[in-house]
Formats: sequence, structure tokens, C-alpha cells
Amino acid sequence: MEHTSVKSRQTTTIELAKAAMFTSSAVGAGFALAYIPNIELITAIVFAAGAYLGIRWGAIVGAVSMLIFSGANPLGSGFVNPPLIVSQIISMVMVASVGGLLRSWIFSGKWTKLKIAMLGITGGLLTFIYDSLTTLSTPFAFGFENENLLAFYLAGIGFTFLHQLSNMAVFALVLPGLFSRIRQPSGTGS
Repeated sequence: MEHTSVKSRQTTTIELAKAAMFTSSAVGAGFALAYIPNIELITAIVFAAGAYLGIRWGAIVGAVSMLIFSGANPLGSGFVNPPLIVSQIISMVMVASVGGLLRSWIFSGKWTKLKIAMLGITGGLLTFIYDSLTTLSTPFAFGFENENLLAFYLAGIGFTFLHQLSNMAVFALVLPGLFSRIRQPSGTGS
């Protein structure tokens, strides 16, 4: 019985260490690219964490990464806009969860052009959801009326479109190489 408990603690410690590495990578990449508009790697790293570590650990990586990055963002802390930081955290938990749900697809078979394109589209869709949630959450902190939400959303569509295109490129051009080089994770961590 004690042997099983020790093994379980060792497994948890290893998973925690892997989650910490993904989290530090996401936060570091976020700070490194903070001053470049619409280019970021946090979404791709959190997605990779979900795919590699599973939904549970990936969601922790997503939530903690966004909490740290948004809270300590050099362009302005998310803590001054609680609806924004909550929507960012929810979005990253969703990104990691999708990565976890797609892990068997990601780690099976070769990276064909179709599979790469599908991964790019996935990145674009996840970024669209992230951008929509964060854009629509902001007016609540500043007292906008509901009828102004559509105008507020449409005003930023150019920026969000560039963000979505850049993440499609990152998902399609960077992640297949990463996933083909890392060892397939075990079935734990979902």
C-alpha cells in the first residue's frame, strides 16, 4: 500500500514539474513578446500543455500562466479589470482543454498537410473565442451599455483578425514540429 502511495506522489511531483515548465515558458514568452502587437505564444504553449499533460494539468497551466502574465503585464495589470482577467483565464483553460481533448489525434499518425492545416484552423478558432470573450468583457468594467457592445466589438476587429492569423501560423508552423519531437505522453493526466 505504501509503495503505491510513494509512486503516486512521485508521479504527481513529476507532473507538477512539467506543468511548472510549461507555465514558466508561457509566461516568459508572454513577457518577451508583450510589446509586439498581435503576436504571442502563450496560446500555443498552453494548447501544447493540454495536449501533453492532459486536460487537468493543462487547465492549471492555462489558468496560472494567464493569472501571472495578465496580473504582471508591463502594459497594464489585468487586476484593474476583473472581467477581463477572468475571461482571459477561462479562455486559457478552454485552450488547454481542447489540447487535451485532441491529444490522441495530435500524437497519432504523421503530420500531413491536412493535419497541419486543421491544427492551424484550430489555433485560429481558439484565438477567435479568446478575442471575443476578452473584447466583450472589457466594456463591463467601464460601464458600457449593452447596446454599445457590438460597436465596441467591431471597433477592434482588425486587431483581433491579425491576432487570429498570427496564431493560425504559429499553430500550423511551430506546433507540428514540437509535437513530432516530444515523446508521446502516457495516458495519465486527463
